Amino acid sequence: MCQHTPPCPTADQSDREAARPMARDEVQGWTLLCNGVVLFDDTGELLPDGTVVSRQRCLPLMRGEAT
Repeated sequence: MCQHTPPCPTADQSDREAARPMARDEVQGWTLLCNGVVLFDDTGELLPDGTVVSRQRCLPLMRGEAT
């Protein structure tokens, strides 16, 4: 999928997030990388094969939420 030289990491490599962005929607909060990975602003990912990678950081609690 990637046409860059040198090629970007593939979706199955551990450094897949280093691939170049191809499209972004700031309102919906996602970025499509050239290797087919969709990154979400909450740090979750959707891989080209449909695998979901859960977010990697905790989001702050909203006021009134239990801890």
